[in-house]
Amino acid sequence: MDVPISIGVTLAAGMSLWETLHGRDHAFFDSAVTLLFFLLVGRYLDLRARGRARQAAQHVVSLAARAVRVVLPDGRIETRRPQAVQPEDLVLVASGERVPVDGIVARGETRLDQSIVTGESMPVAVAPGAAAFAGCVNLGPAIELRTRAAGEGTLLAEIARLMEAAERGQGRFVALADRVARYYAPVVHVAGALTFLLWFALLGAPAHQSLLNAAAVLIITCPCALALAVPVVQVVASARLMRSGILVKSATALERLAAVDMVALDKTGTLTQGRPVLVSSPGAGELMLAASMAQASRHPLFLALATAVPGARLAQGVVERPGEGLVLPGPGGEVRLGNRGFCGFCGVAGDAAAGAGELELWLARPGRPAARFGFREELREDAVEAVAALHARGLELVLLSGDRPGVVDAVAARVGIAAREGGLRPGDMLRRLEELAARGRKVLMACDGVNDAPALAGAHASISPSSAANIARNAADFVFQGARLGAVAEAIDVARAARRLAGQNLALALAYNLLAVPLAVAGHVTPLVAAVAMSSSKLVVIANALRLSRGGAGP
Repeated sequence: MDVPISIGVTLAAGMSLWETLHGRDHAFFDSAVTLLFFLLVGRYLDLRARGRARQAAQHVVSLAARAVRVVLPDGRIETRRPQAVQPEDLVLVASGERVPVDGIVARGETRLDQSIVTGESMPVAVAPGAAAFAGCVNLGPAIELRTRAAGEGTLLAEIARLMEAAERGQGRFVALADRVARYYAPVVHVAGALTFLLWFALLGAPAHQSLLNAAAVLIITCPCALALAVPVVQVVASARLMRSGILVKSATALERLAAVDMVALDKTGTLTQGRPVLVSSPGAGELMLAASMAQASRHPLFLALATAVPGARLAQGVVERPGEGLVLPGPGGEVRLGNRGFCGFCGVAGDAAAGAGELELWLARPGRPAARFGFREELREDAVEAVAALHARGLELVLLSGDRPGVVDAVAARVGIAAREGGLRPGDMLRRLEELAARGRKVLMACDGVNDAPALAGAHASISPSSAANIARNAADFVFQGARLGAVAEAIDVARAARRLAGQNLALALAYNLLAVPLAVAGHVTPLVAAVAMSSSKLVVIANALRLSRGGAGP
C-alpha cells in the first residue's frame, strides 16, 4: 500500500520542482508534506496499537528450575542442569523450593502449592506414591522425588508449548487482511496509469499536466482514511477503557471481544477473591483456642482462622503434621486441629456443608464434643451483579475451574451460573475451549492463574484481573484493575461500540473514495486539493471515533 503513495509523492514533488525551475505557477510541495504528515500519524497510531508484543511463554519458562539437586546412590548430592536429569533419578526438593521435575514422591510428606497445575487455592498434602509436577512449590518439609520427566518433558514446558501454539492460531486473521490488502496497489497503479494515458494520449494534454492528474489520483486514493478507520477507534476505545482501569494488550483484542457470544469464567481469583474466610465457628472459647494453635502454621485455612481472631496469642508446643493438621500436647491429652479424619470425626454432622463447597477444620479435645470451623472463599463484591449483567447482554456463561467439583458447583450456584465443570487441568481447559470453537462459539476466557495461561492464549478473547499471576496477565488480551468483575461487561460494551464505529468509519472512507476518484480522473482535482480532501477524510473518521471517548456511541 506504500508504493502508490510513494509514487504520488514523488510525482508531486518532482513536477513541482520542474515547475519551479521553469518559472511556472503550479508547485505542490505543500501537498507532498501534508500527505506524508498525515500518513505518518496513521502509521504511528497503527504501530502503537500493534507494538505490545506478548512474552507469555517466556514467563512460564522462567518458573522452571535452573538447577536440580540429584541424590546419588551413595547419598551425595549432585547439582545438575534440568536437561541432564534422567528418568528414575532421585531429586531432593527442600522446603520453599519449586519442584524442578515431574515425578513421584519417594520419601517424605509435605504440602504442595499446585495452583500452577490445577488452580486449586488450597495446598495439597502429598505422601510417598503421590505425583508432583514441575513448578509446584513445596510448603512443608523436604521431600525426595523419583523423576518421571525433566526439562522439556515436564508439564510446565507443555503449558508453554500450548500457549505458543494457541497464540500462533490467532495469526490467521492477520494473514487474511494481508491477502485482501495486496489487491489495493495494482488497482491504484492501473487507475493512475489510465488517467495519464487518458489525458496525454487521448485528450492531448501536456505531459506535466497529465502526470499531475495521475499524481492527484494516486494521492486522493491514499488509503489513510481506510488505514485509520480501525486503528483510531482502537486507540480511542483503549483510552476509554484505560480510564476505567482496563488495559488493552492486543491489536486485535477489541475486534475479537466484540464478536464473543459466550463467557468462560474461572473460580479462584476471578469470581472469588482467592482467599478463604471463616464463616462459622462453634463458640468463643473454641475459636480462641483454635486461633492460638493456628498461629503456628502458614496453611491458608489456619491463616484465615488466625486472622479472624487478631488478639489470639501463639500456643506454645504446637506441632504441625503435614497434610493432617496441628497437635498441641496437654496434661489431659492431645488437642488436635485439622481435617476430619485427623481429628477422628468421620461421619460427624457437617458433611452437608462440606459437600456444598464449604472448606472446614475440626477441633478435637479429650472428653469434649466435636467443634467444626467452616470456611468459604469470598466472592468479589459485584460477582452476582456482574454475572447478571453478562446474562442481560445475551451471553452464555460457563464456569471452568481446576478446583474440586463440589466447590465449583457451590460457587456457580451462588452467582447464578448453570453450566460448570471442575477438576480441569490446563490441557483440559484448552481442549474444552477448542471444542466450543469447533461448534462455532466465540468464547471470552476470564481467569487469573498460571495454569490458566494456555486457555487465555487459546480463547477467542481473554481478560484477566491485575491480581493474576504474571504469566496470566501477559497471556490475556485485557487486564482490569481493582476488585470489580463488572469490568468484563464494560469491556464488552466498549468493544461492541468500537465495532460499530469502525464499520461507520470504513463506510465513510469508502464513500469518500467513490466520490473523489472520478473527480480526480476527470482533472477537477489538483494535487493540493487531493491532499486536502485526503486529509479531510481522515479528520472525519477521527472525529467519528472520538464520539466513543465521550460516550456518544453508546454501550
